[in-house]
Amino acid sequence: MEFIEGKDIKSLANPGVVSRQLLNPENSRSERVTITEVHLEPGTSQPRHMHAFSEQIWYALKGTGRMLLADDEEKAFRAGDVVRFVENDVHGLINDGDGEFIYISVTAPPINFSYAYMENNEKGIGNRKVRTGVLFVF
Repeated sequence: MEFIEGKDIKSLANPGVVSRQLLNPENSRSERVTITEVHLEPGTSQPRHMHAFSEQIWYALKGTGRMLLADDEEKAFRAGDVVRFVENDVHGLINDGDGEFIYISVTAPPINFSYAYMENNEKGIGNRKVRTGVLFVF
Protein backbone atom coordinates (compact mmCIF):
# COMPACT_ATOMS: atom_id res chain seq x y z
CA MET A 1 0.00 0.00 0.00
CA GLU A 2 1.08 3.56 -0.68
CA PHE A 3 -0.36 6.50 1.25
CA ILE A 4 0.29 10.11 0.30
CA GLU A 5 -0.56 12.80 2.83
CA GLY A 6 -2.14 15.98 1.51
CA LYS A 7 0.77 18.05 2.76
CA ASP A 8 3.10 16.01 0.53
CA ILE A 9 1.21 16.62 -2.72
CA LYS A 10 3.24 18.78 -5.08
CA SER A 11 1.61 21.48 -7.20
CA LEU A 12 2.77 22.64 -10.60
CA ALA A 13 1.61 25.97 -12.02
CA ASN A 14 1.35 28.11 -15.11
CA PRO A 15 -0.42 31.48 -15.08
CA GLY A 16 -4.05 30.75 -14.11
CA VAL A 17 -3.51 26.97 -13.92
CA VAL A 18 -2.54 24.81 -10.93
CA SER A 19 -2.05 21.06 -11.27
CA ARG A 20 -1.93 19.10 -8.01
CA GLN A 21 0.12 15.96 -8.62
CA LEU A 22 -1.96 13.52 -6.54
CA LEU A 23 -0.17 10.40 -7.72
CA ASN A 24 2.75 10.56 -10.12
CA PRO A 25 6.21 9.15 -10.78
CA GLU A 26 7.68 11.56 -8.19
CA ASN A 27 5.58 10.38 -5.23
CA SER A 28 4.59 6.84 -6.17
CA ARG A 29 6.12 3.60 -7.32
CA SER A 30 3.18 3.07 -9.68
CA GLU A 31 4.26 2.40 -13.23
CA ARG A 32 0.67 2.38 -14.46
CA VAL A 33 -0.99 5.74 -13.77
CA THR A 34 -0.65 9.44 -13.01
CA ILE A 35 -3.57 11.22 -11.29
CA THR A 36 -3.80 15.00 -11.15
CA GLU A 37 -6.32 17.57 -9.94
CA VAL A 38 -6.27 20.55 -12.28
CA HIS A 39 -7.62 24.04 -11.45
CA LEU A 40 -8.14 26.70 -14.14
CA GLU A 41 -9.09 30.28 -13.38
CA PRO A 42 -11.74 31.89 -15.64
CA GLY A 43 -10.36 32.73 -19.08
CA THR A 44 -7.28 30.52 -18.82
CA SER A 45 -6.49 27.55 -20.99
CA GLN A 46 -4.30 24.55 -21.54
CA PRO A 47 -3.18 24.56 -25.19
CA ARG A 48 -3.96 21.81 -27.64
CA HIS A 49 -1.52 18.92 -27.30
CA MET A 50 -1.34 15.14 -27.57
CA HIS A 51 0.32 12.26 -25.74
CA ALA A 52 2.09 9.77 -28.00
CA PHE A 53 2.34 6.96 -25.46
CA SER A 54 -0.51 7.53 -22.97
CA GLU A 55 -4.26 7.73 -22.85
CA GLN A 56 -5.95 10.25 -20.56
CA ILE A 57 -9.33 10.42 -18.85
CA TRP A 58 -10.76 13.69 -17.53
CA TYR A 59 -13.59 13.97 -15.00
CA ALA A 60 -14.98 17.51 -14.58
CA LEU A 61 -15.69 18.31 -10.93
CA LYS A 62 -16.60 22.01 -11.05
CA GLY A 63 -17.34 24.70 -13.64
CA THR A 64 -17.86 24.95 -17.37
CA GLY A 65 -15.33 24.97 -20.15
CA ARG A 66 -14.63 23.96 -23.72
CA MET A 67 -12.37 21.15 -24.85
CA LEU A 68 -10.00 22.21 -27.60
CA LEU A 69 -9.83 19.36 -30.10
CA ALA A 70 -8.22 18.56 -33.46
CA ASP A 71 -9.02 20.63 -36.54
CA ASP A 72 -9.98 23.63 -34.37
CA GLU A 73 -13.05 21.77 -33.08
CA GLU A 74 -14.40 22.56 -29.61
CA LYS A 75 -16.83 20.75 -27.35
CA ALA A 76 -18.54 21.85 -24.13
CA PHE A 77 -17.13 20.22 -20.96
CA ARG A 78 -19.04 20.70 -17.69
CA ALA A 79 -19.06 19.41 -14.11
CA GLY A 80 -20.12 15.75 -14.18
CA ASP A 81 -18.80 15.06 -17.70
CA VAL A 82 -16.14 12.44 -18.45
CA VAL A 83 -13.96 12.24 -21.55
CA ARG A 84 -11.29 9.75 -22.65
CA PHE A 85 -8.48 10.64 -25.05
CA VAL A 86 -6.53 7.80 -26.63
CA GLU A 87 -2.89 8.09 -27.67
CA ASN A 88 -2.34 10.95 -30.16
CA ASP A 89 -5.81 12.50 -29.65
CA VAL A 90 -5.45 16.28 -29.77
CA HIS A 91 -6.91 17.89 -26.66
CA GLY A 92 -6.77 21.03 -24.56
CA LEU A 93 -9.16 23.06 -22.43
CA ILE A 94 -10.33 26.62 -21.92
CA ASN A 95 -12.28 27.77 -18.90
CA ASP A 96 -14.97 29.95 -20.46
CA GLY A 97 -17.07 30.06 -17.30
CA ASP A 98 -17.37 32.70 -14.58
CA GLY A 99 -15.72 30.62 -11.86
CA GLU A 100 -12.92 28.16 -11.30
CA PHE A 101 -12.90 24.98 -13.41
CA ILE A 102 -11.61 21.81 -11.70
CA TYR A 103 -11.10 18.39 -13.20
CA ILE A 104 -9.37 15.13 -12.30
CA SER A 105 -7.04 13.66 -14.92
CA VAL A 106 -5.97 10.01 -15.01
CA THR A 107 -3.09 9.22 -17.38
CA ALA A 108 -1.82 5.74 -18.27
CA PRO A 109 0.95 4.88 -18.57
CA PRO A 110 2.14 7.64 -16.23
CA ILE A 111 3.62 10.94 -17.33
CA ASN A 112 5.73 13.29 -15.25
CA PHE A 113 4.09 16.63 -16.13
CA SER A 114 6.82 18.83 -14.60
CA TYR A 115 8.14 19.73 -18.07
CA ALA A 116 4.84 21.46 -18.95
CA TYR A 117 4.70 23.88 -16.02
CA MET A 118 6.71 27.02 -15.31
CA GLU A 119 6.38 26.88 -11.52
CA ASN A 120 7.05 23.97 -9.23
CA ASN A 121 6.46 24.18 -5.48
CA GLU A 122 9.48 22.03 -4.74
CA LYS A 123 13.11 22.47 -5.74
CA GLY A 124 14.40 19.88 -8.14
CA ILE A 125 12.70 17.17 -10.10
CA GLY A 126 13.27 13.50 -9.42
CA ASN A 127 15.36 11.26 -11.61
CA ARG A 128 12.88 8.52 -12.53
CA LYS A 129 12.74 8.02 -16.26
CA VAL A 130 9.25 8.49 -17.69
CA ARG A 131 8.41 8.93 -21.35
CA THR A 132 6.46 12.13 -21.86
CA GLY A 133 5.59 11.71 -25.52
CA VAL A 134 3.83 15.07 -25.59
CA LEU A 135 3.49 17.17 -28.70
CA PHE A 136 1.96 20.65 -28.50
CA VAL A 137 -0.27 21.58 -31.42
CA PHE A 138 -0.52 25.26 -32.42
